[in-house]
Amino acid sequence: MRNIKVKNLLLGILILFTFLFASCTGANSNKPEEQKKQAVSYPLTITDSYSRQVTIDKKPERIVSVAPNITEIIAALNAKDRLVGRTDYCDYPQDISSVESIGSLMEPNIEKIVSLKPDIVIASSHFKKESLEKLEQLNIKVVILNGAETFDGAYETIDKVGQVIGEKEAAEKIISDMKKKVEEITAKVKDAPKPKVYYVISYGKFGDYTAGKGTFIDEAIKMAGGTNIGEDAEGWAYSLEKIVKNDPDIIICSKYFDTKTGISTTAGYKDLRAVKEGKLLEIDNNMLDRQGPRLAQGLEELAKLIHPELFK
Repeated sequence: MRNIKVKNLLLGILILFTFLFASCTGANSNKPEEQKKQAVSYPLTITDSYSRQVTIDKKPERIVSVAPNITEIIAALNAKDRLVGRTDYCDYPQDISSVESIGSLMEPNIEKIVSLKPDIVIASSHFKKESLEKLEQLNIKVVILNGAETFDGAYETIDKVGQVIGEKEAAEKIISDMKKKVEEITAKVKDAPKPKVYYVISYGKFGDYTAGKGTFIDEAIKMAGGTNIGEDAEGWAYSLEKIVKNDPDIIICSKYFDTKTGISTTAGYKDLRAVKEGKLLEIDNNMLDRQGPRLAQGLEELAKLIHPELFK
């Protein structure tokens, strides 16, 4: 049973990595002071991540989210009461389970979505074009939003969701607070030593997978004051031999599915120096895997694991 759970965890994480970190850019010629004074007005035309021009006629009162990060953003914008559908993977905040599920990330139930009579469906890059076409044929409005593999990408996604659902001011406040926290964290670790860190996505019989160079987790480890030993990973794949060779000072794994227990009792892994020295540490990986409002909090938790001496 635990093997099935771990396998599902790996599948979920790899799916999330593929869609949360796709490129998306945009610009606005207005000055920041002018933007803050502007309220969202409808009809609103927005360019989504598929370069589609989508016109939203009125403020959406019934919203379906087809991505965990989108669901978290909607909740953070105090619009959870307008959320009528979410995926099986949308598990935060905890009471989101009361919202009806429309199925999986890759294979959402189109009939279920239609039955919920949404004013807007907000999805990300994992959303298949066939699903998009089916909903468009049924006159269901769909916006695809996915940010770049950076904090700026996350900020843009939050901003665009705020625009789409008429909560732009609340979105700006979240982004401002996130930027402030990120600045505080990076300033705190700036001159600290940079211990070698290995970030576990999967291990053992399911294969060694980690966040390689250029991924968001790689960036986050560096921002949190560490050195990512997985920079030489090829397509997320790694190996126990490489971990042993690079000898990380700290190993960070998910707090879910007994990952820490599994690593510390599995041959080869349990003999790693970091494991023996009590430096196999857990994190709520959803905070970092999802380009949402908890990203700055995730960076802070990562920095605390790497540099606990700076956060006493």
